[in-house]
Amino acid sequence: MNYINTANSTALWLSCIPVVVIVAFQAIIFSKKAMNSADLVDLNKQDAKKAFTVGALSAIGPALGVFVVMLGLMSVIGAPLSWMRLAIIGAAPTELAAANMSAKAMNIELTSPEFGLIHFANAAWVMALNGSAWLFTTGLFSHKLDGVTDKISGGDPKKLGILMVSAMCGAFSYLFGKELIKGLDPKTRPFMVSGIAAAVAMIILDKVAKKYPKLTEYNLGIAMVVGMAAGVIFKRL
Repeated sequence: MNYINTANSTALWLSCIPVVVIVAFQAIIFSKKAMNSADLVDLNKQDAKKAFTVGALSAIGPALGVFVVMLGLMSVIGAPLSWMRLAIIGAAPTELAAANMSAKAMNIELTSPEFGLIHFANAAWVMALNGSAWLFTTGLFSHKLDGVTDKISGGDPKKLGILMVSAMCGAFSYLFGKELIKGLDPKTRPFMVSGIAAAVAMIILDKVAKKYPKLTEYNLGIAMVVGMAAGVIFKRL
């Protein structure tokens, strides 16, 4: 049986829906508590409702970027797991990278026709463990993080920011480099074209976003669409 049938099975839907419901329930609780706490910061109910409205509208941009990534994940790991992962994490690039790394660990490509049920299960475990590590670290070591970060950065928050960004750049550069190497093989060259097109689009969008800051939240989604379109066009040519 094709693994995608399992990935989109009723059993997985029933397993993922409760998690999403819990997230929605938490969002409602936090929203009510925030609204009830408005008086503590001298914010009247009308201004609080206006702030919530502005926040909801500003969330549309990031949500669209996540939605585009979710479409890509759905084609590989199915709709239930993609929906659940991005509902509780929301870091679309991180989830995509985790799924990709799980495939790399088994010497296969995420989009390979040979990607099967075992690879799907491995991707599910890697994404779950990745998210669990965040929760584990937050729950046990949050009260000690200030001391650790001070030692690492020497009390300079800019230095800590540079270290964090450097780590992320290294991880994603490794993944992007793998796509560039595929250009050596004519059969996989569209992957290289797609990656380069998305990178160029992101550079351009980043410059445009400096003039139009609201565009920033849409950059990831737009760049991915440009990359996918470039790959498809190149393959058909």
